[in-house]
Amino acid sequence: MTIRVALVDDQSLVRSGFAMVLSVEDDIEVVGQASDGAEAVQLITRERPDVVLMDVQMPVLDGIEATRQVVAADLAKVIILTTFDRDDYLFSALQAGASGFLLKNADPDELVGAIHAVAEGHALLSPEVTVRVIARLAQDESRQPGPSPSTTPPPLPPVAPPVDPLTSRELDVLALLAEGMSNAEIATELYVGEATVKTHVSHVLAKIGARDRVQAVVYAHRAGLIRPPSGVSPRPGA
Repeated sequence: MTIRVALVDDQSLVRSGFAMVLSVEDDIEVVGQASDGAEAVQLITRERPDVVLMDVQMPVLDGIEATRQVVAADLAKVIILTTFDRDDYLFSALQAGASGFLLKNADPDELVGAIHAVAEGHALLSPEVTVRVIARLAQDESRQPGPSPSTTPPPLPPVAPPVDPLTSRELDVLALLAEGMSNAEIATELYVGEATVKTHVSHVLAKIGARDRVQAVVYAHRAGLIRPPSGVSPRPGA
């Protein structure tokens, strides 16, 4: 299957560079490019790519709002690309519905791997990023009420228990999944087969109404199933 990709960045040189990297991949096709968020929404609506590589800072409409519109309309999966390793971008992107977050200085293999992972329905959330998600959520909850900086995303609402309760094994899987573990790592931890873990993960996501592992991390924290690792705090950057 060919993965159809759209490139969105206000710098033509950046778009050309990504297009060149992806042009050598037999199973990836660049179906269009856009230089701002508004143009991107039109392009994505027309071409219906599988995956969008979306810049954050752009004129007319920024990448976060463009992502929110694309995901709300179920037009494509979005990977946020930025030169800035900043928590405000990370959490705004995740809350907008992005399936992944990747720095522009990622090497070509990492970029191609990210596209394949997201196209296959996986969330691009590394263990390091998972820890930052958990720590940031804890910080949001402990923050005193008051005006928030414009770059700080609003806190997420609490979660309701699933109608179909999770089994004890599914709770174990969710807790490990929320730590950023892969299916193979969870299988090793629980002494079960990887196929069994994959089944458990599918059941967990369905029961809690999560689109992917990113949302599962947020759910697990909001439900009180995990706690930030000792000594971990979000990186400054906002």
